[in-house]
Amino acid sequence: PGPGRCAHLVLRKGRFCRMIPAPGRRFCGEHAHEEEQNDRKRIPCPLDPKHTVYEDQLQKHLKKCNSREKPKPVYFVQDINAGLKDAAEIPEKQVPLSSLSIEELQNLINKLKKASNGLELHLKEQILSHQALQEALNDPKNGESAFKHLKQQASILGNMEKLHLLGPGRCFVEFGAGRGKLSHWVDIALENVQSVQFLLVERATTRFKVDGKHKRRDSTFERLQVDIQHLCLNKVPILEKKKLPVVGIGKHLCGAATDLALRCLVESYTTCCDEDKEPAPKRCRAAQTEVTPHESAANESTTEDQKPVAGIVIALCCHHKCDWTHYVGRDFFKSVGLGPVEFHYFQRMSSWATCGMQETTRKASTGEDSEDQTNGTEEHEQTLSRTESGSDTLQGILSVEERKEIGCLCKRLIDHGRIEYLQQQGYKATLQYYTESAVSLENVLLTAVPNPLIPQPAI
Repeated sequence: PGPGRCAHLVLRKGRFCRMIPAPGRRFCGEHAHEEEQNDRKRIPCPLDPKHTVYEDQLQKHLKKCNSREKPKPVYFVQDINAGLKDAAEIPEKQVPLSSLSIEELQNLINKLKKASNGLELHLKEQILSHQALQEALNDPKNGESAFKHLKQQASILGNMEKLHLLGPGRCFVEFGAGRGKLSHWVDIALENVQSVQFLLVERATTRFKVDGKHKRRDSTFERLQVDIQHLCLNKVPILEKKKLPVVGIGKHLCGAATDLALRCLVESYTTCCDEDKEPAPKRCRAAQTEVTPHESAANESTTEDQKPVAGIVIALCCHHKCDWTHYVGRDFFKSVGLGPVEFHYFQRMSSWATCGMQETTRKASTGEDSEDQTNGTEEHEQTLSRTESGSDTLQGILSVEERKEIGCLCKRLIDHGRIEYLQQQGYKATLQYYTESAVSLENVLLTAVPNPLIPQPAI
C-alpha cells in the first residue's frame, strides 16, 4: 500500500484500499478487524449490512448511522395524494397480455376503440423555443443527446411563456426534478425577475445537481426529498409563509408520478389554501370586468386570485407505469364503461407506442446498446420482453404499425382522463406535441391554467 494508506487488499479491484487509517494503525476503520493486535470484533450494521461496526460500539453507532430512519419533514403527510382509499376497488394482480387468447385481446381492442370514439386524438403541434436556451442550442460542444434535451427544455419554456407563466412572484415546483435542469433554465429565463422561488421535488438523492450553483439573492432553490405521494405543499415553510402562486412543472414525469403531482397541486394544495384564505370582499360586477393597463396575465390576473395554482406544464412519460390506485381519471374510465381490469391492460399496451417488438428483437439480435439509441425515450426508455408484450398471441393478427397505433390510442385515452379531471377541477387543460418524435418518442406536453372568470355585464 501507499504511505499512509490502508493495508487491506481489495481483490475485486486488484489494488489496496485507499482510505486513510488512524495514526499508528495499518488498516482503516472499515478493515480494522484485520489488525493483528486488535481483538475487537466487527459486525455488519443491522441498518445497512454494506458497512461494519465494532460490536461493543453498536448502540452508539445506531444513533448516528446515516442509514437510520430520519424524522419526517413537516410537509410529509402519509398518502395525502395517493388517491384510491377503498380497498374493494383496488384491482387484484392481473394476468399478463401473453396469457390472453386472441378473442380476449380482440375484445380489449374493441373496448379501447369504442371508448376512444369521439375523443380528440389528433393533437396539435406546438413546438416552441425560448431565447434563454439559444446560446446552449448553438454551442457545438453539446453532443446529440444533450442537444435533444435542450430542444425539449426550450419548447417547455416556450409553452410556459405562451401561457404567461414565466413571471414574478411565483413558486415553480419541479416534480421528479432529478438534477434540476428544467428549473435551471426557468431561472435563466427569469434572470431579471424579482421574487421567484424554486422547489425541486425528488424522492431519491441525486448527484451532480445544478441547483446548488444558483446563488442569486432574488431566486431561491430548495430541495424536497420526499415521494410526491406524501407531499403536502401547503406545509412547505416557504409557501406557508409567502403564499406564492404555484406553477407545477416536470420533464418526463413517469406514469403514476404525473397523477400524484396533479392531485398534489389541484386537490391537497388548493383545498388547504382555500381553507386558510379569508373570504374576499364582494365587488360590484362592473369592477370585476374592469382591467387596467397595468394588470398583466403574469402577476395580477383574476384567475390567480381564484386559484393558488397558476399553471401546470408537464411532459408526459411512461404510461405503462401508471397505476389505477393513483390514476386521477378513474371517473372518466367508469363513464365509458371501463374499470381497473381494462386499465391494467391498456397501460401495458401503451408501451407498444414506443417499444415495437420488431425494434426490441432487432436490438437483442444485434447486441445494440440501448444507451446509444438517442431516438428512444431517453433515460425512461423501456425494453419489454416477448412475454410481457404478448408477442405469441399477437403474432399474425397485428402488424407492428397496428400495435403502435393501439399503443398511442391507449396513451391518449389515459391522458384524456387526466384532462377531464383537470377540467372538473376548474382548469383549462390541453395536450400538444411539444417536440418532434425524432427528438423524443415521449413528446406530449400537458398544460393547464385556471379557467378565466366569465365576465358579467355591468348593471
